[in-house]
Amino acid sequence: MALAGAAVAAPVAARAQETARVRRLGVLINLPEGDPEGERRVSVLIKTLNSLGWIDGKNLALLYRWGPDSRLIERNAAELVALAPDLIFANAPPSVMALKKATHTLPVVFAAVTDPIALGIVQSMARPGGNVTGFSPSELGISGKWLQLLKELSPVIKRVAVFEEPDNPGALQQVKTIVRAASAVGVDLSYIGVRDPSAIDRDVGAFAAAGNGGLIVLRTSEDIAARSDIIAAAARYRLPAVYPLRFCVTDGGLISYGPDIVEEYRAGAGYVDRILRGEKPGDLPVQQSTKFELVINRKTARALDLNIPQTLLATADEVIE
Repeated sequence: MALAGAAVAAPVAARAQETARVRRLGVLINLPEGDPEGERRVSVLIKTLNSLGWIDGKNLALLYRWGPDSRLIERNAAELVALAPDLIFANAPPSVMALKKATHTLPVVFAAVTDPIALGIVQSMARPGGNVTGFSPSELGISGKWLQLLKELSPVIKRVAVFEEPDNPGALQQVKTIVRAASAVGVDLSYIGVRDPSAIDRDVGAFAAAGNGGLIVLRTSEDIAARSDIIAAAARYRLPAVYPLRFCVTDGGLISYGPDIVEEYRAGAGYVDRILRGEKPGDLPVQQSTKFELVINRKTARALDLNIPQTLLATADEVIE
């Protein structure tokens, strides 16, 4: 009985010792500090870590770096690596690729990285190898779905402007799929930059002047950071616009289709926990989202004099009245 008791007690004691030592977790977010969506995601990450026994200020120290600009992301990644934390949690391709350049040894858990194999981030989904693993929101075909939704909302659309940041590798992947879809349905594409938010209203106005237009917002840090300006311009020039994530629609956008990135932060906290307790990131499979949300804002649709097809309303996960 004494031996049995000791066998049970030993793992429990070891686990307690594991969480007693203060670990340092770097958090690299590709949104501006203070952005409500960024704050919401980080809050879920922290709460989930708390439930797993990791408490900031007790046995965990959090090191944050924020910012959507590609140059700032590279600097932030280098700064975090120089601080030598136990692990870094990172969001989106630019952040993870900057970390890949800065370190081959520090464990990295990512969220919101589409097709990490094509980007050279992992060797395979099942066995990523190296020091990086995480969660991938979707397959690339989802960006073709955005164009399909635009045509369903407004069949007269012949021209579509895509908000693009050419330096973002994730943007390039999404645009390639949209180009193929546009060719199939006979839609002309043009592009609007988001690096200078002050120019968004002007550029959207110039695009809208020719008529029969619609907008696609990509799932990139630059587009998401500029969403308020994009939503305002779409409303001003009365253009239907499709967004990649739900919170863009709750902020006043027309329609969105995409994964729930917040859930990836919740699941990512589980990977952070496992790695801090001794598992290797290269042995943890990259997991993909299996559920996608279709969200429609009927108030915005009414302002644009758009009648939402019943087929879309019937399949929507949420309709905001």
